[in-house]
Amino acid sequence: MPSATTHDVTVLLIEDEAEIRRFLRTTLPPYGYRLYEATSGGDGLAQASARNPDIILLDLGLPDMNGTTVIEKIRAWSTLPIIVLSARDQEQVKVQAFDLGADDYVTKPFGVEELLARMRAALRHANRPMGDAVEPVCTFGDLSVDLGRRQVFVSGTEVHLTPIEYKLLTTLVRYAGKVVTHRQLLKDVWGPLHIEEGHYVRVYMRQLRNKIEADPAQPRHLVTELGVGYRLRTE
Repeated sequence: MPSATTHDVTVLLIEDEAEIRRFLRTTLPPYGYRLYEATSGGDGLAQASARNPDIILLDLGLPDMNGTTVIEKIRAWSTLPIIVLSARDQEQVKVQAFDLGADDYVTKPFGVEELLARMRAALRHANRPMGDAVEPVCTFGDLSVDLGRRQVFVSGTEVHLTPIEYKLLTTLVRYAGKVVTHRQLLKDVWGPLHIEEGHYVRVYMRQLRNKIEADPAQPRHLVTELGVGYRLRTE
């Protein structure tokens, strides 16, 4: 059974494929989403400005411009969540979309539950207070991070992290539900002089998973987005 949102959330779908538009036109409204549609990048940009939607679902292969151009233009004036829906699964394409400001990337064909979960996560992140106003205690299932006291708990038991492990985790907490690229993690955790040292992230992520995941080989919290980066799962 659909679980509707507390109020209608406006969704702008920028997609030229008729089948996807029909599918989402049927799927999203029962969950409390009001859908608007655009079939080109130009129309999508105009509607994004006029309607000020809560979230955008964006195809990359539009007839008049590349979807990455749409992301770039929207990011010039807005931080509203953008989820890419695309049949392109090349790592380079995904990384470019994230670097330009996409919040998430869902590869076609996709399942309804996956898309809805990604939308909820993106909306939660967008509605979270900025900067130091983040909640002092953040809880994700059995994982709890007390930002004020700089403590981390798993199932109520404190886990001791090194300064780098803690900084890596809190960076992911800050962007909870959103994919953070390797480059962004390197910049935020180690500084701009280390953005080419990709092995740093892999080594410390392995150490962090060993401390907070029940099964590090099948992580529940720290999810790998292959070739792109990592995401702290919020559900």
